[in-house]
Amino acid sequence: MNVKQQYAEEAIPNADSAAMGERLRALAVRPQSLTVRDLIDRYMAVYAGADTTRAQRLAAWCALAGDFTLENVDSDLMHAGRAELARQPPLVFLGLDHQGRRIFRAKGRAKAKTPATLNRYMVALAAVFTWAIEQRLAPRGWVHPCRGIKRLAEPDGRVRFLDEAERGRLFAACKSSKYPRLYALALMAMLTGARKGELLSLRWRQVDLESGVATLNRTKNGDRRTLVLLPQLVDELKPLAGDRDRFVFGSVNSRYQAPASVDSAWRDAVARAQIRDFKFHDLRHCCASYLAQAGTPLNVIAEVLGHRKLDMARRYAHLTTQTKATAMRSALGAIGTSGPKPDALPLAG
Repeated sequence: MNVKQQYAEEAIPNADSAAMGERLRALAVRPQSLTVRDLIDRYMAVYAGADTTRAQRLAAWCALAGDFTLENVDSDLMHAGRAELARQPPLVFLGLDHQGRRIFRAKGRAKAKTPATLNRYMVALAAVFTWAIEQRLAPRGWVHPCRGIKRLAEPDGRVRFLDEAERGRLFAACKSSKYPRLYALALMAMLTGARKGELLSLRWRQVDLESGVATLNRTKNGDRRTLVLLPQLVDELKPLAGDRDRFVFGSVNSRYQAPASVDSAWRDAVARAQIRDFKFHDLRHCCASYLAQAGTPLNVIAEVLGHRKLDMARRYAHLTTQTKATAMRSALGAIGTSGPKPDALPLAG
């Protein structure tokens, strides 16, 4: 049987194919008049990312525009919503209600939201609308309402890294911490550029000390990422290795499998090290800053940090200036000077 004959036989209509077509048509019908609140509820029910702020930001949007149907949501509404959010104080998470939904209240005497914060609010809702379009939940031909909203200009991100003396004092304080794994945690954060939440959620089954790698299954961006474990970090982790289901940086005084709470131990270590204006997240900046000062290309720094866009790594670009200047002086410093002339160059060809 040739291809034409086979197609002709399989294309003959029958009762089963007609019923299948009806079912397919029924499945292709889009829901009518979904509200923003309905859509956010559906989105959060399947959300698998690791952004712990997403629920709070979407809750704020529900309060502002939750009763609008998607047909009535456009870029004008989003622009007005952002302006209203800018006037509202930040929210504090209080817990869950009887239906399992998060409860928030406004902070008292809080600072106004920064452009960066407002941009994150827009990103959170834009992700919901993008998902709605992909899932065929939005009306046909619906224009993404965040597409016409220009991102607010943000100041250069914070870049705080330790000099050699500060680094030595901090590590010494971490080694004597009441949390016995604080030094290993701080060292891993500095040498891998991983976020605190990513490291605290890491289990031993994700760590391969022989190969010198650790796998982050869910990062803040929802991506899978591999951390390179340098030899000195592997040496520090080996004595701590435990059951594959246990957290690498778990609570040592609890029978339960839970990540450690290190905030108090960290603040104590920083205070004893006499270091000012330094947060745990700045260990990530240390990693990127040291790489930049060593002449590492920005795309590699972005890969190490798990940034999807190179723009996030550009905050470290100024740190490469000295490295570039040193290389240029070495290679080009004699050109155009009045010093000894180099030997005559051979003629081309």
